[in-house]
Amino acid sequence: GEGEIYGEVVFNTAMSGYQEILTDPSYRGQIVVMTMPHIGNYGVNDEDLESSDIHVRGFVVRELSFYASSWRAKNTLVEFLSSRGILVIWGIDTRALVKKIREKGVIRGVISTLDRTPQELVSIAKNVPDISLQDLVSEVRTKNSYRWNLDDDKKIVVVVDFGVKRNILRSLSKVGLNPIVVPPDGALEFIREFSPSGVVLSNGPGDPRSVYKGLEVAKALIGKFPLLGICLGHQLISLALGGKVFKLKFGHHGANHPVKDFKTQRVLITSQNHNYAVDVSSVKDVEITHENLLDNTIEGFEIKSLLIKCVQFHPEASPGPGDAFDIFKDFASIVNGC
Repeated sequence: GEGEIYGEVVFNTAMSGYQEILTDPSYRGQIVVMTMPHIGNYGVNDEDLESSDIHVRGFVVRELSFYASSWRAKNTLVEFLSSRGILVIWGIDTRALVKKIREKGVIRGVISTLDRTPQELVSIAKNVPDISLQDLVSEVRTKNSYRWNLDDDKKIVVVVDFGVKRNILRSLSKVGLNPIVVPPDGALEFIREFSPSGVVLSNGPGDPRSVYKGLEVAKALIGKFPLLGICLGHQLISLALGGKVFKLKFGHHGANHPVKDFKTQRVLITSQNHNYAVDVSSVKDVEITHENLLDNTIEGFEIKSLLIKCVQFHPEASPGPGDAFDIFKDFASIVNGC
């Protein structure tokens, strides 16, 4: 692409999955740096899209492949990025950049094809608005309700869309549920209309404390329906319960984050994409079910009496590959038991 973009710069440690990363709505407003040196090797296809568009604001890689070496490829990554005008910078030392982000914390950056001086670009980067001041959910959520499938024999669950990934909907279908996606605005009215057996609060971009409509929805649903919160949804439920969130130094972004499951005593290899985390000391009367082994942040909890289950990671992303799929099976058991 051409022009100029700016945003928060984060890094992703996944060795594959760049197509899912590019199309993940939770990356809205961010410039993503890939730590894997070779990006684009296997091209892109129609099956691995997590949404209908690219949501990263800019893309930074060490070496960009102009060829696709996979039987599944429909296009090269370069063609995919070009068709949507995404600004990409490559040929730089991404590992050095990642080291700087780890040392300094989240930084703001700009990518430009305009004729500007380094001083002008630095000034632009310094004035990039904080992500907590941006209403990113409104840019990615659905505007109308829709059914993911048409199987009326399955129990309906409403998915409140803050930027839901398609594989969450596929996963809900795989465990025998019938997801209907609704926007946060008017979500309570849709829930009354569809009379679901459970509700899922999806992933999404930005600071959960700025998602006022989502917080309102979460507060209204607690104790009324079985609830599953994923990523941003987990944070919103935590806030609705009186908890607090804080911004991580450089976030969790990647497909190789070890998470301890206290119920099974197993270590799950998880996919993650979030800049904020829940303060574990702020959530009361919950059973902590998962913990991040890299920094000991809370990765999941449940409240059996309220039929609430939350996880910070992405159980649908399958980097393990199926380590965390039991999250959906457990939620289906709760829904079917009601």
